[in-house]
Amino acid sequence: MSALLNRRVAAGCCCRLWPTVSQSLVHIRTQSAAEPGTTKADEEHLWEAAAGYLPFSRARIGPFFQDQPVLKNPFLEDALLKGYLRRHLPEEAVFSDLSAFGERLAKEVDTWGRECEVNPPRLVHFDPWGRRVDHIVTSEAWKRMKDLSAREGLVAIGYEKLFGEWSRVYQMSKLYIYSPSSGLYSCPLAMTDGAAKVIQSIGLPPVCEEAFGRLTSRQPERFWTSGQWMTERQGGSDVGSGTETVAVPQTDGSYKLHGFKWFTSATDANMSLTLARAQDSRGATTPGSKGLSLFYAEVSRDEDGLLRGIEVQRLKEKLGTRQMPTAELLLDGLPAHRLSEEGRGVASIANMLTITRIHNSVSAVAGMRRVVLLARDYATRRTVFGKLLKDHPLHVQTLARMEVETRGAFLLVMELCRLLGREESGLASQLDAHLLRLLTPVVKLYTGKQAVAVISEGLESFGGQGYIEDTGLPGMLRDAQVLSIWEGTTNVLSLDVLRCVARSSGMVLHAYFTHVKSLLAGASSVSSLTPAVKAVGGALSELEEFVQVAASKGPNYLELASRDLAYSLARIYAGALLIDHACWKEASPHDTYAALRWCEQDLCLVVTKQKSGCYESSTAPLDSGLVYE
Repeated sequence: MSALLNRRVAAGCCCRLWPTVSQSLVHIRTQSAAEPGTTKADEEHLWEAAAGYLPFSRARIGPFFQDQPVLKNPFLEDALLKGYLRRHLPEEAVFSDLSAFGERLAKEVDTWGRECEVNPPRLVHFDPWGRRVDHIVTSEAWKRMKDLSAREGLVAIGYEKLFGEWSRVYQMSKLYIYSPSSGLYSCPLAMTDGAAKVIQSIGLPPVCEEAFGRLTSRQPERFWTSGQWMTERQGGSDVGSGTETVAVPQTDGSYKLHGFKWFTSATDANMSLTLARAQDSRGATTPGSKGLSLFYAEVSRDEDGLLRGIEVQRLKEKLGTRQMPTAELLLDGLPAHRLSEEGRGVASIANMLTITRIHNSVSAVAGMRRVVLLARDYATRRTVFGKLLKDHPLHVQTLARMEVETRGAFLLVMELCRLLGREESGLASQLDAHLLRLLTPVVKLYTGKQAVAVISEGLESFGGQGYIEDTGLPGMLRDAQVLSIWEGTTNVLSLDVLRCVARSSGMVLHAYFTHVKSLLAGASSVSSLTPAVKAVGGALSELEEFVQVAASKGPNYLELASRDLAYSLARIYAGALLIDHACWKEASPHDTYAALRWCEQDLCLVVTKQKSGCYESSTAPLDSGLVYE
């Protein structure tokens, strides 16, 4: 037995010599004949000895392994982010903070994010003795994310305003590098920021002054997150007809809420804002959006450890965003305070929607940037067909196209952050205000669709490994899908663009055309950008003509055109921003190239489709017939 073990050990040691083994040994099993008089067992022992030179003998799996992509400092690796900040916010404190944070993300926090993915939240309905407790158990990594968010000021920066009108750009830049490593903690931060914005906008009422301080705190032990409980069983975006929750007045001026919330995100939050219908003295409520008011509720437990006025029915099983608890809640006497005027609930959440939609857009472009960073690093490591992926022109062309999409999306998002910062600092012109109102739904819907496409392409760049769960890559695509759904689907937001135009009597479009023309005028003397300037200028003229024609058509015409209109607004504006950035004195040739490549696409999709009659009255029944044949 000892001799046999020694031979096996020797065989295992010899496997490292595989590169120098002659071809005759490779085929030894089929070419060798047993010596006369040897037994079958002896023959097997001889084979085991010879097999020591083979790479795939028994438990041996061979010497080759693919190198995995390495996440480096996401701030230092992002040339566009650094260039944008050097141009608009050249503050050493900002660069130092983002650089240090980026280093920590790469070395530590990204691992936490993966822990949140593999250890999703779970709901414990009952304790061992049968008492209902409704505990949502989250991972330790999820809890660390909360502390980190407070210490790093991921909400606070936007309210401290240390950098004036550029404070929001600073805050969102930090969230942009954090989001893909956050284990979806970026979502509760979005709702926390939105809640703080609403409370601030209505004048910090005494009942939630303490809450505002907690939502914007940098102290982990004091920091609160907020949920957002709007969706009920009858409707998502249609809160006017879909909200059944009633608010029963109490003698002390507070309310108790009774209803069923079908989809509550970040259900482990400390508080929430929610919509409900206030009952009058007879117990009646007003139907429609005019009957909705905005309420503030804290999530707390009584002396027995039971939730006050809340039963957690179940956690949602979702395609992605599994790291974050999302639940169905029965509200059964939840103590609450009315924040809005009665019947003004929908109007009161407008500011919150602006914030959360911007956060959604930040997460979209952050996911795009992260997959590009990983794919380009992988291309420097993976060898196929005799050379590295980075040396295959077609592969690099694909990565370049992803990069161009990411750059366009990034500048769109930073433009929103710039406009928000100007508004909050009291510096916004009427043009700025109109642009913020128009671009918020446009950028949210466009980047949400971009993210799914770019991240899907990114997974393909890893080959089969992009499809393997434990690489962490598929989760990026699953999580991206929510970005075109949450806070308004693409179609809902396209119709919001039309409402925005109508309510402003077209002034938002006037602001849009004026600003794009001013951006193009700044590049008129840069010959290298002439093709891009011509492309955007031509598309803008076509869009102006379309708007004039569409104004004379019926509402159905505009509704059918709304989605393509929103896409056209996004592509033209992104083209103008890329051109403007390429004109900056410290811009690189790569900035120019990105602008030129962006402007090669169909910038005014709505006119292209108009020419084929897509929006005529005859189209809708044809579409319906095709779908329901």
